[in-house]
Amino acid sequence: MARSDTTSADKHSGNRIAALTDAILRMSTSLDLDTVLREAVDGACALTGARTGMIATVADDGGTEEFIARGFTPEEEVELATWPDRGRLFEHLRELPGTLRVPDLADYAGTLGLAPTPTFSWSFQGTPMHYRGVNVGNFFLADKTGGIEFSDDDEKALLLFAAQAAAAIANARMYRSERLARADLEALVETSPVGVVVFDGRGRPVSFNREARRIVESLRMPGHPTEQLLEVVTCRRADGRETSLADFPLADQFANPDPETVRAEEMVLSVPDGRSVRTLVNATPIPAEGVARRSVVVTLQDLAPLDEMERMRTEFLSLVSHELRVPLTAIKGSAATLLGEGANLEPAEVHEFSRIIDQQANQMRGLIGDLLDAGRIEAGTLSVAPEPTPVAGLVERARDTFTGAGGRQAVVANLPSGLPDVMADRRRIAQVLNNLLANAARHAPPASTVRVAAAREGTHVAISVADDGPGLAPELLPHLFRKHLGGTSHTAGHGLGLAICKGLVEAHGGRIRAESDGPGHGATITFTIPAASGAPAAAPANERPARAAGEPPRVLVVDDDPRTLRFVRDALSRAGYAPIVTGAPQDLSRLIRAERPRLVLLDLLLPGSDGIQLLEQVPELAEIPVVFISGYGRDETVARAFEAGASDYIVKPFSPTELVARVSAALRRHEQPDPFVLGDLAVRYDRREVTVAGRAVNLTVTEYELLRLLSVNAGRVVTFDTLLDRIWSGRASADTNLVRIFVKQLRDKLGDRAGDPTWIFNERGVGYRMAAPPT
Repeated sequence: MARSDTTSADKHSGNRIAALTDAILRMSTSLDLDTVLREAVDGACALTGARTGMIATVADDGGTEEFIARGFTPEEEVELATWPDRGRLFEHLRELPGTLRVPDLADYAGTLGLAPTPTFSWSFQGTPMHYRGVNVGNFFLADKTGGIEFSDDDEKALLLFAAQAAAAIANARMYRSERLARADLEALVETSPVGVVVFDGRGRPVSFNREARRIVESLRMPGHPTEQLLEVVTCRRADGRETSLADFPLADQFANPDPETVRAEEMVLSVPDGRSVRTLVNATPIPAEGVARRSVVVTLQDLAPLDEMERMRTEFLSLVSHELRVPLTAIKGSAATLLGEGANLEPAEVHEFSRIIDQQANQMRGLIGDLLDAGRIEAGTLSVAPEPTPVAGLVERARDTFTGAGGRQAVVANLPSGLPDVMADRRRIAQVLNNLLANAARHAPPASTVRVAAAREGTHVAISVADDGPGLAPELLPHLFRKHLGGTSHTAGHGLGLAICKGLVEAHGGRIRAESDGPGHGATITFTIPAASGAPAAAPANERPARAAGEPPRVLVVDDDPRTLRFVRDALSRAGYAPIVTGAPQDLSRLIRAERPRLVLLDLLLPGSDGIQLLEQVPELAEIPVVFISGYGRDETVARAFEAGASDYIVKPFSPTELVARVSAALRRHEQPDPFVLGDLAVRYDRREVTVAGRAVNLTVTEYELLRLLSVNAGRVVTFDTLLDRIWSGRASADTNLVRIFVKQLRDKLGDRAGDPTWIFNERGVGYRMAAPPT
């Protein structure tokens, strides 16, 4: 009998060891953290016979980072989520130094003074996971099969498994961190405006970033691989030496213990058919310890844009000289005639020469005025004085000016009734319309019609000028509002008109755009300007923005440049805002919680921080409009900012008027959001109405607030901390699991599947986001 018991015990022990080995192997086969956690909790339950199990990992700050549960019924999930003392129990269990086994979890909770929860009258076992002396998480297992208690063998097996699980979790975290760091670095290199090429230890190119591929593509022969360029490209260095890349001693560079480092040297890369690229080259060998050969990183900056800027500058100066010389010659000739032969001229001839002098002087004055405006726009010192103005009055004034100046085309205005007034500097917006009408007339046939229309666009009014001229190719549209030279493009006057229009419109807080269906189909130029209705107004000097509860709206300004802080503070103060300024980005969260600003002005580049990363990572920014201020106006940078959730982007230098107008417009858009429509899902905030494919969806107060918070931040990740703070701030026991349960209920009502979501997406360990509606 004793031998039979021993055999049975040995068999049981062998089975336990086999199960433990199998669980460890399955958990260790992946470095994906989610997979490791799921396998860990599944393995722990299988190893001990537990019906339900949870695993909670500990973040660096001591909070819960990941949480995985299995085995709970939907009813148990809801009861656990709504149990008021859930958080206190988990906090207690997490702080236990070792394993805890109790026959009845509900009774144990009662001994701690927690609220009764008879549903959870289960056997329970909790075990910490330690890796190199640090607690990385805890196992919580309950309801052992058969309703019995967990045994000593269960405890020993779980302790062994917990040690392996801790190591697997630490490895998965390290792997994830390395992948994220590598992805960040690769994204930084890939999107760099400078070309980057990496050569391996044999001198072969192994990677090209996007800019390098663009540069190389201009030299590559069609149908031939990029690598073949090494055989045909000739490099002419700054000292005049020419070397074929095929003969370039890269191998010597790798073998040389003190290889040559190239720093900011101009080189011309050319191919036999005559194509060439002038570049600024840096080459840096990267040593590899213990490896005979090293790699080399080469950066290439295409100098063609700088050459083009210099060409445009020279051409612009030549054009301005010509434009000034023509009227000056007419004035000089007419004045000389009057002075030399005035006594012999008829009165009509004297009048004509005087008229020429007056007309050409006016032309010179207009040109000089445009040059001064262009300079003010570039320097950010152009000022406007907006006031409530009817759109019809602006259009009528511009039409009268156009007709009085001899315009040959008919101007037809189509202005709908009920159009709100706009916040406009009347003289400046009339200048914009005059330039647009003159531009349309220059390109449209004399007998055609120039059409002016207006319509409400959210918090702005859009005014458009359309013509039947030759139209524009799509690739020319993005360059239309730059300072053009010559008369080949759709420009006003001497090439400054549309650039000035852009500066004037943006100074009002609006935008300007051009549209054309292509050559032969005319063009339409549309600009927006803030509507006067709503608060706060566009804040001219003699007006104040609307105040909430008798206080001026608070605006938090974060910039490390003291001059910018002073300039922005003074401009906002004069406009009736209450600016709070700081040069320390680490104080951002604290200041938002303490001051409750209605808008944040955030510098793009801060000491040790990236403004876009702050926007994505600081939970307090989730529901506050953020306007970036930056000296970088590249399209890619601006696009990144808007993708991250920025309300607007202001390029330095800017005028006080433009700053105040953009702040006012951003506040109006935030306080009067348009309905959210994404596919079949529609959220109408003014009526608290949610529909899917036209079908009304009944949501609880909490579910609606969750959907509202996610939708107004569409395109951005809303963190667990932000959701808990905004929706469950009054509940001390709220945690991330509560968020997950309500998201699951919301998805069920919307018909959104967690495995293949359409609207609500999970960012593991961070929070949730909704896709942004197409623009």
